Amino acid sequence: MRRYVLGICSLLLGIGLGFGQNTLPATELGRQSFDADFPSGGQLRMHIRSGDLKIIGGDENKIRIRYWGKNLRRAGDVKISLRKVGTTGELRVHGGPRNDFLIEIRVPKISDLYLRMAAGDAQVDGIVGNKDVKLHAGDLSLQVGAPEEYALANASVLAGDLDAGPFKVSKDGLFRSFHHQGPGRYTLYAHVGAGDLTLKP
Repeated sequence: MRRYVLGICSLLLGIGLGFGQNTLPATELGRQSFDADFPSGGQLRMHIRSGDLKIIGGDENKIRIRYWGKNLRRAGDVKISLRKVGTTGELRVHGGPRNDFLIEIRVPKISDLYLRMAAGDAQVDGIVGNKDVKLHAGDLSLQVGAPEEYALANASVLAGDLDAGPFKVSKDGLFRSFHHQGPGRYTLYAHVGAGDLTLKP
């Protein structure tokens, strides 16, 4: 299944993006950063360029972004914009190296998260709130907590593996999905076009 999915990813992208490497040697890193205040309990809409992405919920009322790339010159070409209106923020990250690019974003753990990303590997941990996450090609790992926290949960994969352990669902192949209704207050929507989707407790 893994080879099949990777083949589809290459077909969809039409370019040889170098994903899958979660760490880079310290001597090859070009590290940049961006920090901004943002309230707990807010709504965050993210549009993030392709790469390896990690989003982490924390106790600070801030958005902290760190990013690294082997290509030091192109790492400086990354553009970050954050628009805030009250408790709503729209974050965009674009530009920079094509390959071997890592992004880490720390946000308040109590946040409603909307994320769109074209391709790469994305990991979301420690976020308590509504989640709407879509990845066109690559692997998505999403920490969701207990099923009882959700009033509605939907997850789907067009081609790949769907592993939703907290909801006792595991499927692979084409056009896989599940639907859950519960007593909670949050909603969950997670989708991967070509790749693997993992929901974790």
